[in-house]
Amino acid sequence: MSAKRTGYATTSERGLLWDSVPMRLWQKAKRLGTWDPAAIDFERDREHWAGLRPVEREFILRTLALFQAGEEAVTLDLLPLIETVADEGRIEEEMYLTSFLWEEAKHVEFFRRWLDQVAEAHGDLWAYATPSYRTLFVEELPQAMDALRTDRSPATQIRASTTYNMIIEGVPAETGYHGFRESLVASGQLPGLLEGITLIARDESRHIRYGVYLLNRLIDERAAGAGDGRGLGVLGELRPRRRAVRADDAEVPGLREQPVRQADEGAGARPGQGPDGDRAFDPGRHRPGERGGRGRRMNRGAAWT
Repeated sequence: MSAKRTGYATTSERGLLWDSVPMRLWQKAKRLGTWDPAAIDFERDREHWAGLRPVEREFILRTLALFQAGEEAVTLDLLPLIETVADEGRIEEEMYLTSFLWEEAKHVEFFRRWLDQVAEAHGDLWAYATPSYRTLFVEELPQAMDALRTDRSPATQIRASTTYNMIIEGVPAETGYHGFRESLVASGQLPGLLEGITLIARDESRHIRYGVYLLNRLIDERAAGAGDGRGLGVLGELRPRRRAVRADDAEVPGLREQPVRQADEGAGARPGQGPDGDRAFDPGRHRPGERGGRGRRMNRGAAWT
């Protein structure tokens, strides 16, 4: 579907738009997104996992199974958007989206490494997916993204970006990672898992920022062209499903680069903690939808539930 090229932006007077949002995100991705899942140490995680109760293991497996499937879904379904911006000659956006896809692939690798090397969870984990989760990830997401293969109109792009960036990444992913990270920090357990999730959440904040930029651009272009507004109703259409997945209207954390916090930082032996200053991981204390440590509200399921 690519139009015949007559030249290239980078060899013209235009050059690269250095101050554009996609180029700024590209610079951040080069600085902050080059972490390696294989370099994260899981030795303490294996020790902690061996000491967890069955109910604690079940809680963590359920959470990570949904994170794992969600990351694979967004990795598989991103390509049509990359092809769309490439065909439109938007070189800065395509450059950034190459890092976007690479980061999603690393997220897939991280969770699978942890499940293999720590939990040794080699069975079928798809049973943890709820009907509402399957609706969003198996039906809505691929349908919205695949539509770009035959229709690259602004309306179709708006629906794709809203589904991918705002609903999938902006609600269950962002709030899920935030809630689960808080529970790991409070427990002082599983430092490798905490490190990886903190790095993933930092990547995802850039992904959501790109989605905000893309939607602003598309809506501005449609307004300038007196469009009919098609594609803008996707939030209303998916809101009931989004709420069923999230089941809690907690505030989405701000779009900022999060520093990496080590689970063991400043840990000391205190009452109620186990060996090496570790507090027992208590899914009951951090039950979905209830108040977590320090009075912070935990997100329902602390995952893509």
